[in-house]
Amino acid sequence: MEGSSEPLLDAKAQVTNQLLDFQWKLGMAVSSDSCRSLKYPYVAVMLTVGDRSGQVTNKSFEMTIPQFQNFYRQFKEIAAVIETV
Repeated sequence: MEGSSEPLLDAKAQVTNQLLDFQWKLGMAVSSDSCRSLKYPYVAVMLTVGDRSGQVTNKSFEMTIPQFQNFYRQFKEIAAVIETV
């Protein structure tokens, strides 16, 4: 990938973390301190990750619907590649 700023992944690289759990929920922001009415949907994601030492860490983040749709498309592409292996 010439000119790309994305890091190259080495399939032989040693995996350092493992996904233990993946949870998500759809939410709707309806108001905030600075805005009386927001009314925008979002996806909240909670990951539970374990490292080689056995330490478990929770990571959470939120995505807009367009960000989630892109995330979903990328995972579909991964699944399609995995099916060919």
